[in-house]
Amino acid sequence: MDVGTSSSKGVLVNLAGEILRQKVVPHGVSMPAPGHVEQDADAVWWADVQEIVRDLLSDGGAERVAGVALSAIGPTLLPLDAAGQPLRPGILYGVDTRAQDQIAALEAELGADTIFAHSGMALTSQAIGPKIRWLREQEPEVWARTATLTTASSYLVYRLTGEHVVDHHTGAHSMPLYDPQARAWSGRFAGAVLGDKGLDALPRLAWSDEVAGHVTPEAAALTGLRAGTPVAVGTVDALSEAISVGVTQPGDLMVMYGSTTFFVLVQDAPTPDPRVWSVGGAFAGQVNLAAGMGTTGSLTRWFVDEFARELPTGDAYDELFAQAGALAPGADGLLLLPYFSGERTPINDPQARGVVAGLTLSHRREHLFRAALEGVGFGVRHNIGAFRDLGADVRRVVAVGGGARTHTWLQIVSDISGEVQELPRVTVGASYGDAFLAGLAAGVLERGDLARWVRPDRTVTPDPAVRAEYDRLYGLYRRLYEQTRSTVHALGAG
Repeated sequence: MDVGTSSSKGVLVNLAGEILRQKVVPHGVSMPAPGHVEQDADAVWWADVQEIVRDLLSDGGAERVAGVALSAIGPTLLPLDAAGQPLRPGILYGVDTRAQDQIAALEAELGADTIFAHSGMALTSQAIGPKIRWLREQEPEVWARTATLTTASSYLVYRLTGEHVVDHHTGAHSMPLYDPQARAWSGRFAGAVLGDKGLDALPRLAWSDEVAGHVTPEAAALTGLRAGTPVAVGTVDALSEAISVGVTQPGDLMVMYGSTTFFVLVQDAPTPDPRVWSVGGAFAGQVNLAAGMGTTGSLTRWFVDEFARELPTGDAYDELFAQAGALAPGADGLLLLPYFSGERTPINDPQARGVVAGLTLSHRREHLFRAALEGVGFGVRHNIGAFRDLGADVRRVVAVGGGARTHTWLQIVSDISGEVQELPRVTVGASYGDAFLAGLAAGVLERGDLARWVRPDRTVTPDPAVRAEYDRLYGLYRRLYEQTRSTVHALGAG
């Protein structure tokens, strides 16, 4: 099962990788204040899991379930009391930008260079450490009752097994509390983050395919799973999605087109850089280079909700993509910065905002929509370019996620970036990768079996005829951010 930003999905899969049954449960997010993005751990995460399992097992068969694995949005922050009850809604990953003052304070106290040297990453809105400090400083009553600091996937594993455990990939985002060299929690900067609490407030670390624990009788009664069923450690949704499409070898890059766009590059050795994230991989000893944009699928959803209200949702997407696909590159002189929720990598600017440049009275709705699709394409190029700038080896690009089902968008991204994108035959999403992790943890699958599960379907190849125009526009895209940054920051501050 995978709990994402806008929905949760579960799949029941046999040992050959055939999907027997699947279930999707939609949900939303809460934005109680500017820069704050939250979800309720029980009413959303755990409720979705219970509904999904009951549906998948509605015809019986719990005794034939070899194993369970979960992934979820991450890295998130969820404080629990001594009884394991959530004390507040979960604080989401990098789209939640509330901890900017805490980032500045930690950098002033510890030194930005020192933090980077220790963690292999700079502090950004993706980091859990500053959000822990925010919780300590801004909600002292919650902090006083906090016994465990966990994340979304780990909380769901806890509800199933009673065990507090987190994978190394997610743990690495708890900087500066994680030591990537030792692959262990580090007390070096714990006082600046945790204050009066120690490292024992954090879950134990393990790899994604290891057994976290077994389904308890209480969880079995709530879900319909068999008590004693092994549960894998699991991970964040993006890493499970990478596994689901066979991105497990060095040089493999997954581009996940979801509510946000996430990048996972498997590496032989880390190449730390402040612009992106250097983290642990799914399996023991692996490392990943990761990156993430702030607003992609959520941008197209916002566009449809606000500017195509007269059309049924399905028809609106089909019509807008068809109209946008008929336009020439550049949307007749429009350029859009897709920073509607700030931006994560590679600019790491939580104060960034969306910008549309070049509007005239002749532009129509489809021009704006095409500009939005191209803005995301420029962001993808920016991130992959950052990977290559720091010497990372990108050999194969695999496209996944809801946005990857739209050929128009994929073609625009390939044309802008110059990258060939491979699409697998099965693109169910992270839950399919979770099923494979479940099989590994249960001992009924081996890593080599993934080659039987994942088969290529088709590729999207860049059109060389539009490369020169998109190179020109990409230069303007980069300049537009630099030229409007101070204005946008001032508007946000006002």
